[in-house]
Amino acid sequence: MEKAHQSWLYEKHAEVAIKNLRRNCFEAKYLPTAEAAFDEIMGRVTRETCIGMGDSLTLREIGVVKALEEEGYQLLNPWEKGISRPESMPIRRKALTSDVFLTGTNAVTMDGKLVSIDGLGNRVAGMIFGPLKVIVAVGANKLVNNVQEAIDRIKKISAPVNAYKHDYNSAYRPPCSDTGICSDCRPPARMCCNTAIIEGCSRDRERICVLIIGQSLGF
Repeated sequence: MEKAHQSWLYEKHAEVAIKNLRRNCFEAKYLPTAEAAFDEIMGRVTRETCIGMGDSLTLREIGVVKALEEEGYQLLNPWEKGISRPESMPIRRKALTSDVFLTGTNAVTMDGKLVSIDGLGNRVAGMIFGPLKVIVAVGANKLVNNVQEAIDRIKKISAPVNAYKHDYNSAYRPPCSDTGICSDCRPPARMCCNTAIIEGCSRDRERICVLIIGQSLGF
């Protein structure tokens, strides 16, 4: 498919999803490019903002993480280079009380729901409660028809690629990191331990802002 045709299709699908996200009391916006998304996110934070993070390849791909790190923002990044997993735990906890929590999601349904699956759960925890504002950056490639399709996509694509990317040691290595296929494994190797389906913002209207980007980003 030509790039122009793909962009058109992404935008049309995003229009439907955004309409339903807003109906479910999310703040939602379409941004055609990664560059536009970068400007949007950077325009929503200041150097006085305490910024928490849930792991997101999309945020890295659009350059937000690098800019925040290099320009002296108050970024709580548990995945900062050189930080061990035990050292990251207090940072993950502190991020749950940040002013703004930046993250991605595994899928957005056309009827306006966010679907995410975590291992530890700090990402979905921050999305659900704690931080004053949540900004979710998601590529239009993650738009799906419904919750079941979202979960299927995560198990078939997101989880195996994520497992492969992390290169876990043998004690915690999910089978899908070798096979690329979900085998519904068990802890401690299992990384799909916490499934969150966020159907809307309840009493805190528009606390969660969903930015749908008209490109294929993340996995």
